[in-house]
Amino acid sequence: MRRTAILGFLIVFGNAIVLQAQQPEIVIPHVVEGPGRTKPIWVSLSGFTGEASQVLQFDLYVQGFNFTNTESAQYLLSGSNNGDLQAQASDRISKAAVISPKAYRGGTLRRQAHLFVDEFAQKLGHQPICQTKIAFKGENGKASEVYISDFDGQNAQAVTRDGTIVAAPAMVPGQLALYYTSYKLDHPDIFFQNLSTGARKIFARYGGSNISPAPSPNGEQVAMILSKDGWTDLYVANSDGSNLRRLTKSPQDESSPCWSPDSRWICYAAKVSERRALRKISASGGESQVIATSGLPSPTEPDWSPDGKLIAFTSQTRSGFSICVVSPNGGDATQLVEGEDPSWSPNSRTLAFARRQGGHYVLSLLDVPTKQVKDVSRLSGIGSQSQPSWAR
Repeated sequence: MRRTAILGFLIVFGNAIVLQAQQPEIVIPHVVEGPGRTKPIWVSLSGFTGEASQVLQFDLYVQGFNFTNTESAQYLLSGSNNGDLQAQASDRISKAAVISPKAYRGGTLRRQAHLFVDEFAQKLGHQPICQTKIAFKGENGKASEVYISDFDGQNAQAVTRDGTIVAAPAMVPGQLALYYTSYKLDHPDIFFQNLSTGARKIFARYGGSNISPAPSPNGEQVAMILSKDGWTDLYVANSDGSNLRRLTKSPQDESSPCWSPDSRWICYAAKVSERRALRKISASGGESQVIATSGLPSPTEPDWSPDGKLIAFTSQTRSGFSICVVSPNGGDATQLVEGEDPSWSPNSRTLAFARRQGGHYVLSLLDVPTKQVKDVSRLSGIGSQSQPSWAR
């Protein structure tokens, strides 16, 4: 998503309801134990205090960094935040400067900290994510709304205020826009909404259910699940709603489509002999193919990573639901952490997902290689948060 559009969102979409999130406490982060976990990149932080320190810790941790003293760290990050953020970074081992001493000005202290981490990550060859957005479903009682927030849960704003049921928000790649299902008209219809203007329109309102919209990475098509012809099948249409095409025809339910990065393939969850399985099919139609998830049954809610290397999904196990990953070609799948409904960040290593906490859901972020997990900021006024969609 274009950075200028993202930064202008809060101004242009000013009629949305702003929800102030409580400041998170500094706690010892949680690391998920298990096979296949790579070691974090060790950094030290010095000189930063208060909010700046909290933001830096969060931003770095969810991207595979962890914290130690200056004698043990590979990278030394230091500075101050008396006024604007002053920061620098160096490689302790090579003695090379990664970021020379620099002042980050403009916006809030939180934004300045995000800018520093984004620049640091980019210097190390990682795609920056600290100024991205996440859409999600927020639920209080029987009503739910679509929200959008910063990637860390801050600056949450209501996109809808209809007091009805919504589901499956899906950000449009490269645009300030999304699709979602809503019962606003007492029927499960798919809406498209421009976040810059707030304008929305019905995208799909056929007989039966219209659910699970998924825009393609190139922005030209939208996959969705419709039951207009009697069965719950996978369809695809052009982004203006024209040229609707049915890709599957099965008496068993299909669900949760997602796209390959080249917009050529659609992965979805289907039933095979009464058991849930992942399948993929060409966006132009043809025979579908099973994506094996050996060792992890009942896969649902797939999401294809932007680099094309992995498909994240939810698996229902005896102990509950888990976030897992598998190659797009299928094979042995890897169980990562308890949770549901994963969504990849633009960097193809961080996942947003919903984690059950008591009687509701909270949004969490997972660094896949290190399996480090961190909940986003507590969102005041929003009960249960689920079904995240990370803007790319």
